[in-house]
Amino acid sequence: MRIFLDANILFSAAQPHSRMRAFLEVLFDRADCLTNAYALEEARRNLELKFPEGLKTLELLAGRCQMVSQLATDLDVKLPLKDAPILGGAVAGRATHLLTGDQKDFGKFWGKTIQGVKIVSPRMLAGELVKRGWL
Repeated sequence: MRIFLDANILFSAAQPHSRMRAFLEVLFDRADCLTNAYALEEARRNLELKFPEGLKTLELLAGRCQMVSQLATDLDVKLPLKDAPILGGAVAGRATHLLTGDQKDFGKFWGKTIQGVKIVSPRMLAGELVKRGWL
């Protein structure tokens, strides 16, 4: 599995005692985790505003991810401008999954595969991992 981590996933995992961080530990051990500078910067901005103590943890998490430096711009779906670099990074990085908690903009695509990338919520991915015996 190649799992692209959205900014909100990174933000959540940077919180102390985060269940998302524990979930990512399983992913780091068993899958390739990817993100891009756009997602990382969005998570960083939000942490600076809401939880600056999490910045150090964010950098540690980012260090465990493969950074995708390119974006696919010819996306098959219409997304808000702020979300196109997330899906574009997942497509360019040849991710199998885009892990996001963004129900507002990605929720309508949850469970669907777009240009080879299955868009999933944490709960959906956890279900897949249970079926694989990873959780």
